Amino acid sequence: MQQLLQRVQDILLKPKDTWPVIEAEGGDVASIYKDYLVYLAAIPAVATFIGFSLIGVGGFGFNFRVPLLAGLGNMVVGFVLSLGIVYVISLIVNALAPTFGGTPDPLKAFKVVAYSMTAGFVGGIFSLLPSLAMLGFLAALYGIHLLYLGLPALMKCPPDKAVGYTAVTAVCGIVAGIVLGALSALVTASPLSGLGASSSAPAEITLPGGTTINTAKLDEMSKKMEEASARMDKAEKSGDANAVAKASADILAAATGVTGAPLPAADLQALLPATASGLPRTSFESQSGGAMGIAGSTAKAVYGADGKQVELSVLDAGGLGGLMSMATWAGVTMNRETDQGVEKVYKQGKRTVREEYTKDGSRSEVSVVLENGVMVNANGQGIDIGSLKTALNTVDLGKLETMKRPAK
Repeated sequence: MQQLLQRVQDILLKPKDTWPVIEAEGGDVASIYKDYLVYLAAIPAVATFIGFSLIGVGGFGFNFRVPLLAGLGNMVVGFVLSLGIVYVISLIVNALAPTFGGTPDPLKAFKVVAYSMTAGFVGGIFSLLPSLAMLGFLAALYGIHLLYLGLPALMKCPPDKAVGYTAVTAVCGIVAGIVLGALSALVTASPLSGLGASSSAPAEITLPGGTTINTAKLDEMSKKMEEASARMDKAEKSGDANAVAKASADILAAATGVTGAPLPAADLQALLPATASGLPRTSFESQSGGAMGIAGSTAKAVYGADGKQVELSVLDAGGLGGLMSMATWAGVTMNRETDQGVEKVYKQGKRTVREEYTKDGSRSEVSVVLENGVMVNANGQGIDIGSLKTALNTVDLGKLETMKRPAK
């Protein structure tokens, strides 16, 4: 256990010195799973169960907990899925190696992905308090920087191609996560196939499911990531914690493609109507905050009368908006129905919409991810899905989608 804790500390705090050590180590995929990943993957799985099933999500005077059996099921599925996605992304890294001048090696590809994801697994501890879960997501994004440093060391790609290799892998990993998440929800399985590689960078890379990424558009992102990584190197040498945080934020912003600050919380609150589906507003709140130099803002309002309640919320993840909007790249749709309820994920132009509701009208939820990465959510109690969508549409989505984020 001491060795595991030391490795976690080293890869997070001294990645440049640690990657050559990892590259020289022996072992195999099974031993990395057994001695490292199973422990780290348990952190977000268990923390999420405790946070959402035992502690619960509170707000506006009420508290919601995921039922224990459902929470246990989610914990097991999340644990297994997180272990599986490490292997899937390692296949992507290995397949793309020749494209970016690297040397294919399945074990080293697995190593670079497994240890790059350390930050995300450790950051999963924030899920103990659901209100801090976003901090875990931010911590996971530090893995982009770890990956950037690890690819040249393990996959032997030229340093000048490491940025593009990192960017493509990050995007592929996000899309793979979305696809596997949807597949797990449907309780089906689909092996990853069809990834090929060539000796020169192709104009487009096609992922399973038909999603394509135009590598020509990665040039600007690559330059920004390279500049930000240079600043990170300088900050690490200086020992200035504030400079490290700023450089980390710059790397994340370059990877997401969104560099602006979040929309002001007050502007989001102004979009929330006085009434929704004929229900008067009973309370509202707005707030902003940040971590690792990246801020977000949110506004919420509750409407209710005669035993009916609607909650509308608007979330802008600021510099993470690009990652939010990547959900629309995957082209994932879903339509599931049981005797009790319905769940759908579908496209509405360039927006992604998710609906979930019970057939008796007792509970309903609609979420929309706009093209700019802003998310709007409506949650209803005693409200049918049609009335809830009407409530959500009282928020001016068109205006919200065209609002400009302030410059940092």
